[in-house]
Amino acid sequence: MYALFFRLVFRRMDPEAAHHLAFGWIRRAARVPVLRTFLAALLAPRFEELRTEALGLRMHGPFGLAAGFDKNAAAVDGMAMLGFDHIEIGTVTGEPQPGNPRQRLFRLVADRALINRMGFNNEGSAAVAARLAARRPAFRAVVGVNIGKTKAVPEAEAAADYVKSAERLAPHADYLVVNVSSPNTPGLRDLQAVEHLRPLLTAVREAADRAVLHRRVPLLVKIAPDLADEDIDAVADLALELGLDGIIATNTTIGRAGLSSPGQLTAETGGLSGAPLKERSLEVLRRLYTRTGGRLTLIGVGGIETGEDAWQRILAGASLVQGYSAFVYQGPFWSRALHKQLAARLRASGHATLADAVGADTRKART
Repeated sequence: MYALFFRLVFRRMDPEAAHHLAFGWIRRAARVPVLRTFLAALLAPRFEELRTEALGLRMHGPFGLAAGFDKNAAAVDGMAMLGFDHIEIGTVTGEPQPGNPRQRLFRLVADRALINRMGFNNEGSAAVAARLAARRPAFRAVVGVNIGKTKAVPEAEAAADYVKSAERLAPHADYLVVNVSSPNTPGLRDLQAVEHLRPLLTAVREAADRAVLHRRVPLLVKIAPDLADEDIDAVADLALELGLDGIIATNTTIGRAGLSSPGQLTAETGGLSGAPLKERSLEVLRRLYTRTGGRLTLIGVGGIETGEDAWQRILAGASLVQGYSAFVYQGPFWSRALHKQLAARLRASGHATLADAVGADTRKART
């Protein structure tokens, strides 16, 4: 039914307009108690065997919504209603900003992919922190907060901008993510270099600890799939050195290899997400797990469409997985289907729990 609706309605609309329309429906449905309870029962069945603990947090399962869909924490209950086990909001910047000029979001239907150059359009960390503080959850959901650099802030002042967001948002976050890997903010990816990343992550860690005294907010960094292997190793080593809690692999790519969509689409600038990232994101994840020896929580994202895709990330070392682009193409029953497929895959694997399966392929390869 959704495939038909997508073909007849959403595909004919501007992608960003379609996003706002769907997002509005989700928000409104979540505000009606009887409706949200019915939809949650339909779309978010719980599988006991998928219960997950990661980053010191307990979740119904390992599958979450990647950052980018809910930039301003406006529909956390709505996304939990649709079956996501954790919701990562953002990217949120220190100051509000409109993002890049439209059109800035493109569907590559033939590739089951998206290109975006949104440019961190969001209401700013003060407004998002206030919304999170006022939230009265209808569903128990783990909420991660992804923070990035305000475009107008010079690179030399980037750490202070991240610190501002961390101080405001850490009290309301189950975990924090430092995003230094979007291709849509000039100079941002330069911050992935270890000489820049070390002081940045140190400053954000200290800011989160100042802002939240009664608990330690887990801190992760999100990296690009376009990093060279030696740079991935360097980030992994730095994460261990600084005592980070984890790494998210990966963000969007600036690569365009192997696409089938028309040239006028593939030539658009921005970050490519969706199915074409599947192979490289899995490679990066395997490398990170091998390098860190399972001492960090790894979150796999990029090209996850099915329960089998999620299962392969878990075998490669991911404790949690995330998706976004496939939601555009598969609709509201996507999370339900993926959970069902993943539960069946776990039962057939011989592993008692998902935690037992994390890194199984990589450990096997080493032996």
